[in-house]
Amino acid sequence: MRRGRVIPALVLALLAFLVTAPEARAQTVGGFDFDRAEVAATGLQVPWAIAFLPDGSALVSERGTGRIMQVRPGQPATAVATISGVSASGESGLLGIAVSPSYAQDGWVYAYFTSTAGDNRLVRLRLTAPQTQPVLLSGVPSATIHDGGRLAFGPDGMLYVSTGDANTTSNAQNLDSLAGKILRLTPDGGVPAGNPFPGSPVYSYGHRNVQGLAWDAQGRMYAAEFGQNTWDEINQIVAGGNYGWPTCEGVCSGTSFRNPIVTWTTAEASPSGLAYANGTLFAAALRGQRVWAVPLTPTGTAGTPVPELQGAYGRLRAAAVGPDGWLWLSTSNRDGRGTPVAADDRIIRVPPSGVGQPETCAVTATTQTQWGNGYVIQPVTVTNTGTAAINGWSVTFTLPPGHVITGSWNAVLTVSGQTVTARNAAHNGSLAPGQSTTFGFQASRTTGGSQFPSGYRCA
Repeated sequence: MRRGRVIPALVLALLAFLVTAPEARAQTVGGFDFDRAEVAATGLQVPWAIAFLPDGSALVSERGTGRIMQVRPGQPATAVATISGVSASGESGLLGIAVSPSYAQDGWVYAYFTSTAGDNRLVRLRLTAPQTQPVLLSGVPSATIHDGGRLAFGPDGMLYVSTGDANTTSNAQNLDSLAGKILRLTPDGGVPAGNPFPGSPVYSYGHRNVQGLAWDAQGRMYAAEFGQNTWDEINQIVAGGNYGWPTCEGVCSGTSFRNPIVTWTTAEASPSGLAYANGTLFAAALRGQRVWAVPLTPTGTAGTPVPELQGAYGRLRAAAVGPDGWLWLSTSNRDGRGTPVAADDRIIRVPPSGVGQPETCAVTATTQTQWGNGYVIQPVTVTNTGTAAINGWSVTFTLPPGHVITGSWNAVLTVSGQTVTARNAAHNGSLAPGQSTTFGFQASRTTGGSQFPSGYRCA
């Protein structure tokens, strides 16, 4: 009699797991809820890159039109600048954009594009006078394919530029060519003293076509790279590293080349934009029509990648974590290789897990002390406002430009751009209804000023 009751109980338990497991998984993939992605803007023309202004709005480059669009969720995108002399053919045109880490002080926006002069080049401009566009770097080989184009400021304050091999494979191994490389520049376009090849902007080489750059919380650099016919890659980038193209694609047998941490078939990926948050890399896939969430180990190697949004929005190009804590993506369905719908191209936003769900916790932050170039925020109080016990919590907030976290206690903090995520420590994650706990942190202001973090949210 008892044995007869055990089997139905096991079946019910398995059924409950199968019903609830997808929802639980969606809430934990890299800290974002992909089941609740939403469209933030429509009607764009092949959006290529996303960068953020201090007010939280996004700047989006359009590859074919040469326009820089400003996007605020739920509002029509507006053109705020047009890059002069853009030549758009095939994969070329206006590609990467980046916003200065010191934008509040200098107002610079950077753009990388294929020019009518026959090269790829880097300019910068101010939105207050967008027609003035001084050239910082020119002469990068260009072609209708393999132009690279990603721009990103690293944790060191330097500007990194990815370039493709410009359809000439030998460029990638030629240190005298700027093609097939990742370049490292000062914000003014100069060569930093610490570059691996003295007097050269080249930071790494042996690349076919890098279109994604990101850094993890430890400051390690990663790049997403298109393979030829077999393997696409994510590589961990080190100064002076040789990544093997065109000698090999994917994992190399020679010890002189650095191997990728992840490979996919080209049908699964064709990775372009790359973003980092919550111990995870997010690679936007064009041909693969998905986002690959790649968990990172403490040493910077990769766990098992998880595909998200498969086929939901078509080809995906850009990936960036906004100051709002959401993962922003762009579609690339009007690039001649996709199947556009009427709303294309679109900007997609994926919320952090818990955002938009019924509130179960609240957070308040107090400034304990401050001095000329720093401050202490303590206590940051987290309260369980729900009716059931919780077994873990996270708080996200936004750092002003130029601010750096220098210490924390009673929580584990990770930083992605200007977005900080604080997660409970082992001893304070469980809270009964109405119960509170606290944590604190210290930060420095490298650019001075009197601002403090803002936008505290609890989940």
